[in-house]
Amino acid sequence: NVELEEPAKERLQFAVKQWCDALSPANFTATNPAVLRQALASNGESLTRGLANLIADTQRKRILQTDEAAFEVGRNLALTPGDVVYENDLIQLIQYRAATPQVGARPLVMVPPCINKFYILDLRPENSFVRHAVEQGHTVFMASWKNVSAGDPAYDWDDYLEKGIFTAIDVAREIAQCDRVNALGFCVGGTLLAAALAVMAAKGERKVESVTYLATMLDFESPGQIRVFIDEQAHGAREAQIGKGGIFPAADLASTFNALRANDLVWPYVVNNYLLGGTPAAFDILYWNADST
Repeated sequence: NVELEEPAKERLQFAVKQWCDALSPANFTATNPAVLRQALASNGESLTRGLANLIADTQRKRILQTDEAAFEVGRNLALTPGDVVYENDLIQLIQYRAATPQVGARPLVMVPPCINKFYILDLRPENSFVRHAVEQGHTVFMASWKNVSAGDPAYDWDDYLEKGIFTAIDVAREIAQCDRVNALGFCVGGTLLAAALAVMAAKGERKVESVTYLATMLDFESPGQIRVFIDEQAHGAREAQIGKGGIFPAADLASTFNALRANDLVWPYVVNNYLLGGTPAAFDILYWNADST
């Protein structure tokens, strides 16, 4: 019932929900019967394992959400055959090998998010979108973004368009010997792709025949619950934190997204890993999610 302007009230509601989620009796040893039973049955070994898990997560600065030993890029993830056909200081462009006797004349250029690794679209063979597209006769190109560090040049939005999107499209057109490509953007990759298409349209260029967006935000007028993190005060604090290097730590970004769904992405793992002394199940998407740039 508090009378506040809507953004402030939304932040207050979010903060209260975080406290309520954290204070659930399930999150404490003394008030979780399953934890007490496990501790008694294991003669305290579950609590010892849980403490070791907590120490390990503290060192890695994030909560382990999946059995990371179960996955490895090149062993059971990102297995669709392909080759790096172009490279500059911001991207590598992968061309996947044909899986059909004939392929379409127009290639498909995929743009993944620059804050995550490219293989979200090429997970295990049974759930790889890249493999599916290749098996349907598409020639698929994938941009893989450089994992920038503080020692790199200060790339800006224009660099990501020029060296990333425009270059990937032009190289794919040249290799496939066609005037236009089909394009697909995922998450922030889709936002970058949309910006690139807007620039092309302003220049009167038409190098893209069709575009598909997956989980892409284009209208930032109403960004949803993540708005609680992006008011002027929070923005100023982040600007001061990242400084002139402009590098936003992956762990900070992950904790932000985890907080949006704490009852799915935080507290179940606190209970399982620290209180019960267990290990999380193997889940390829969560492995990818933890492998931030």
